[in-house]
Amino acid sequence: MAETLKKGSRVTGAAREKLAADLKKKYDSGASIRALAEETGRSYGFVHRMLSESGVSLRGRGGATRGKKATSA
Repeated sequence: MAETLKKGSRVTGAAREKLAADLKKKYDSGASIRALAEETGRSYGFVHRMLSESGVSLRGRGGATRGKKATSA
């Protein structure tokens, strides 16, 4: 996938749909947006936009969460 895209080149039509489908499949199988961006040679924002356009529900950032602690009964 990354070999066919030149950095900064415009991706349109069928190539864009194929790229979006590939990114969606990899993201759904657990790859991060940053990993996908590095793999494709594209920016984080480009990958994020492609995933959003293809209807993916993006995962949360993770890490420590703040808020009230769950009380055990």
